[in-house]
Amino acid sequence: MSYAISQIMPSFQRPPSRVAIRRAQAYSADLASLIQETVCELGLEVRHKSVLLKPNFVEPDPAGIVNTNPAVVGAAREAFLRLGASGVLVGEGPGHERDTEGIVETIRLRDHIGKLAGKFVDLNLDDVELVPLRTRASKLRELYFPRTVVTADVVVSMPKLKTHHWVGATLSLKNMFGIVPGSCYGWPKNTLHWAGISQSVLDINSTVRPDFAIVDGIVGMEGNGPVQGEAKHCGVLVMGSDPVAVDATCVRIMGLAPERIDYLAKAAAVLGHIDERQVPQIAENINSVRTPFQVLPSFEKLRASQPGI
Repeated sequence: MSYAISQIMPSFQRPPSRVAIRRAQAYSADLASLIQETVCELGLEVRHKSVLLKPNFVEPDPAGIVNTNPAVVGAAREAFLRLGASGVLVGEGPGHERDTEGIVETIRLRDHIGKLAGKFVDLNLDDVELVPLRTRASKLRELYFPRTVVTADVVVSMPKLKTHHWVGATLSLKNMFGIVPGSCYGWPKNTLHWAGISQSVLDINSTVRPDFAIVDGIVGMEGNGPVQGEAKHCGVLVMGSDPVAVDATCVRIMGLAPERIDYLAKAAAVLGHIDERQVPQIAENINSVRTPFQVLPSFEKLRASQPGI
């Protein structure tokens, strides 16, 4: 489905969006302090607020390369509690695996956040609210969203740095597919695919825009992602309050051009920045951590033609 962004909302206008690239060579590093320091530097206020961490838990993952690593999730939870959050929940609604509890047990999430009761919410089975969508990119006009998501003061998208066999790359915006409840839309949530992946990404994120993003790029996935690719060590966490800018930065680290990824190009008009001049980096710069990812042949066209693009 083709459409003109200008017919959806006025052109996006806001100040430049800072994005932090922090080196973290292993999951055993002091990630909580790294995240806490970065959240403070970027000015995200969480004191006395409820925080929802939305990782990307797709399926049982013995190799540890498909899902957001639970060490990053546990570190983020600890960081936000240190910063005075009134509560921090972890919530996910996998798209094609019905047994969410089985996934979190297999990846040993409890080793990093303790007992799951009162700390983890299966968004596929949560109580829901019908919410009108703020954009009209797809044919969808409203969606049911989990009450845990709708009522959270701060929503943090926590994806894995991965390629994707349908859209090129899956990061903090695409990760928000997991808030659409399977109890309403089934598995694998084909409603979103029928409406168009790029269009649905825009509609979901315009309505429930993440307040912050933390991308697990310590070990990512290249090739036939998001579940059948190969491990790719990048040794970074990428963080920021503009999920579009965060995703554009991640794509550049992967050696790809964000303006060539359909949903990112669309999101740049209404949700955030992808223009590198509007995305100043703090800590590391892109060139110092760029790690070109392998992509499927059909996505070679997404590769950046020049450094810095």
